Amino acid sequence: MLNPAEYLRQVAEEVKRVTWPTRSETQQLTLLVVVVCGGIALYIGVIDYVFQRILSLFF
Repeated sequence: MLNPAEYLRQVAEEVKRVTWPTRSETQQLTLLVVVVCGGIALYIGVIDYVFQRILSLFF
């Protein structure tokens, strides 16, 4: 078991090895996530509307 100081030192070393995305990459990927989430929300909304209309015919 490591002592807290050793653990924090290892964490700091590991963080230095991380390849961080550029600002442009972050913006592009964020936009992609927003667009995909919007598309999925729209798809689920359409499916919900269709099922609602179908079920309203029976009840």
